[in-house]
Amino acid sequence: DIITRLLKQVQDILYRNTMTVSQHPADIFCQKKFRAEFLQKSDIIKEQNSCTDSGLVIMMNYIVLDLEWNQSAKGKKYTLPGMPFEIIQMGAVKLDNKFDVIDEFDRLVCPQVYPVLHSVCGEVTGITQEMLADGEHFVDTALDFLEWCGQDYIFCTWGSTDLVELQRNLNHYAIEAEFPMPFLFYDVQKLYSLCFLNGKERPALQTAIEQRGIAEKEQYHMALSDARYTAQLMKLLDFEKVRAFYSIDTYRVPKRRKDEICMNFGNYSKYISRVFDTREKAANDRRVRSCNCFLCGKPMERKIKWFATNGKTYYGLFFCEEHGLIKGRFKIKHTDDEQYYAVKILKRTDDAGAEKLHARQL
Repeated sequence: DIITRLLKQVQDILYRNTMTVSQHPADIFCQKKFRAEFLQKSDIIKEQNSCTDSGLVIMMNYIVLDLEWNQSAKGKKYTLPGMPFEIIQMGAVKLDNKFDVIDEFDRLVCPQVYPVLHSVCGEVTGITQEMLADGEHFVDTALDFLEWCGQDYIFCTWGSTDLVELQRNLNHYAIEAEFPMPFLFYDVQKLYSLCFLNGKERPALQTAIEQRGIAEKEQYHMALSDARYTAQLMKLLDFEKVRAFYSIDTYRVPKRRKDEICMNFGNYSKYISRVFDTREKAANDRRVRSCNCFLCGKPMERKIKWFATNGKTYYGLFFCEEHGLIKGRFKIKHTDDEQYYAVKILKRTDDAGAEKLHARQL
């Protein structure tokens, strides 16, 4: 019927605007897999869309999340493996597709792993030991929060650390959140920089609020207050300009080759490898070191072979006959269970960028 056809058209448009498809054979599986997962959302989309005189309106919610956390008051050596920080406050604002506020979530959590409030945490947030004593257990808060989020939404955070700590805390209490893989979200700090700065700066939330002249009516470093500030900044973004620039959470990384993540954002690509037992295996993997153009998929000439500056970050320079100079960077990272994976970025550059890479190699 007409609504089904319109839905299919909207899905295809959203997919094309978000991903620029590479024809490199090594990437095709990942792209087909991502598209299949994208199209599986059709039932949810069908339920939450409405037909108007001007066509179909996508009704996706944005969950603007902020967390405050505690850590061991006794020092780092007393930190629980895989749980460096314990959430003590959750704040979130739910926005509709026009970035208007629908609802809010605000809870204090009574810490169980690090029951004594670290002095710095108390000083920064203004939270006291007495306040935490009246907080909820994390399990109750987390389950209420996940239910409150609903079904069709995407997380938005200031920076990239909140979702990592959320998943660590969920994992500690064996709570299954069923987040998608790849787990995409919007890093509003990055989007703000792309809209108002040079795309590389990462200003503090308070700095961004002051730059935009937003009234500072609430205390910073309180979860709901920071979520509200972030939501206000989102409304000021040229979102059509930055909509395609998702961030990819890497708390969970691919376990198998066929699950590796390949995403093309038009002006750059990002690849996240499967896990390896050692740093050396990750750094020397054939797929990690491959150098096909992310725009056309053709093999590129190596101008500067991959080289490392510190054993963790590798750089390279390549030339595509159709698209010119392409610079590459991959970094070897480790998971909480001491496995290793690579995050590789390929991006177009010019002669000046090539000179910087030559200088870095010396």
